[in-house]
Amino acid sequence: MEKGSYCLSAMSASNLVLLFTIGVVTIVMIRIMYIVYRRSKPLNPKSPQPLSTLIVLGSGGHTAEMLNLLNVLQMERFKPRFYIAAATDNMSLQKARVYEDSLLDKAGVDAVGRAEFMQIYRSREVGQSYITSIGTTLIAIAHALWLMIKIRPKVILCNGPGTCVPLCVIAFFFKVLGIRWSSVFYVESIARVRKLSLSGLLLYKLHMVDQLFVQWPKLKEKYPRAHYVGCLM
Repeated sequence: MEKGSYCLSAMSASNLVLLFTIGVVTIVMIRIMYIVYRRSKPLNPKSPQPLSTLIVLGSGGHTAEMLNLLNVLQMERFKPRFYIAAATDNMSLQKARVYEDSLLDKAGVDAVGRAEFMQIYRSREVGQSYITSIGTTLIAIAHALWLMIKIRPKVILCNGPGTCVPLCVIAFFFKVLGIRWSSVFYVESIARVRKLSLSGLLLYKLHMVDQLFVQWPKLKEKYPRAHYVGCLM
């Protein structure tokens, strides 16, 4: 009898664990479907509150394109602004500082708000082996998590550098967990004419961006969920 009671108790416990697991998975899936549905909704244009904005910069032409994009935005609505670049990319942050100084000279801090400049570890350096990149990727993810907890942005703007991927992934999981809703806007580089960059493709396939913009019609044909906006440069 005692052995039979023990078996029944064990079965009941395992059934409870199974039901709990199914319940959690169901809730998470419903939450993800809600996120995928809501992410296509535009930001409320009548919202009186400014939106804290995380801007991801990258080496090469990424930073120049991003600063050109910022020129067409209503900067008084996107404040405070947090610029992030890779730890080895000092030039991008210097350009961002010059840009912010020009905004302050034109409108003043009360109008455009303050800006902060930060660096993030790279997941993988150019030429780094894939084996050693495992450790650096984990460090980069941990650093990105710390930055996202610290900044808690309402908007994330990125346009191709690989440093944006861990930040966007963490933003997505924050949505799933209900910690913070950060709207992610990805603008593909004008240099991408026929296919998305690796960063853009990953975020597109995994449904981790709210809206993805392309600057060439061929990309819109190939990736129907993208938004064609023409050349922004």
